[in-house]
Amino acid sequence: MTLPFTVTRDQGVTTITLDRADKLNALTFEIYAELALFLRRDALLESRWQDPTSQGERSCPGTRCLVITGAGRAFCSGGDVDDIIGALFALDAPGLLAFTRMTGDLVRAMRSHPAPIVAAVNGVAAGAGAIIAMASDLRIASDKGRVSFLFNKVGLSGADMGACHLLPRIVGHGRASELLYLGDVIGAEEALRIGFFNRVYPADRLIAEATAVARRIAEGPHFSNTVTKVQLEREMDVSLSAAIEMEAQAQALCMMHPDFREAFESWRDKRAPRFR
Repeated sequence: MTLPFTVTRDQGVTTITLDRADKLNALTFEIYAELALFLRRDALLESRWQDPTSQGERSCPGTRCLVITGAGRAFCSGGDVDDIIGALFALDAPGLLAFTRMTGDLVRAMRSHPAPIVAAVNGVAAGAGAIIAMASDLRIASDKGRVSFLFNKVGLSGADMGACHLLPRIVGHGRASELLYLGDVIGAEEALRIGFFNRVYPADRLIAEATAVARRIAEGPHFSNTVTKVQLEREMDVSLSAAIEMEAQAQALCMMHPDFREAFESWRDKRAPRFR
């Protein structure tokens, strides 16, 4: 089966490119479902390779960092008007709820994947496209990158696919409220200023720079990076005391992993570490 996006793998970096340039990479029912399914299968494969009882090494690394980007001049313009919006008017209440649960499942799949995700925002990221960028761990954009949580522009609430949970934690409650109530398009520099984008580069350097960041992550201690991602997710809604205890247990676990000793021995021997 041909996927509605392309996938390339290189040295632990898996790049997903939404591949409907003529439609500004708008999402269809199929793309929502296939993206979530791909991420879950990839995560399952990775978890098997992280099994501490496994003996031996695979010939090439699995996904240690993901990059998501779009073909052409857009990152993702949101739901396809022809494929999705029109079809929604024919659905009853249970059908609509099934759809909104399916779209939210993509965010669950992104947040539960053990590898950090870098969004390389090459152009407009609107609606669900802005959500995909938001649900990533890092957002690196070209100077042509634009973001719009445009749900209220189409008569819907800003409470979509976890936006009211995640967005305030990225840009703060006040700025999240402004983005969700007004639905305005903000450019790359403004998105950088408010903390939505981590970095902004000229368009011709975007993929190289985003891949370089992803490769740095991929070359690091993958087990520890996975623990960091899990804790960032789990500690959102616990007390400081609970968070400190969770981190104590997580860090003790990392201290038992071979990467901890490898980091020390590589420092002692003045060589680059060779993480598992």
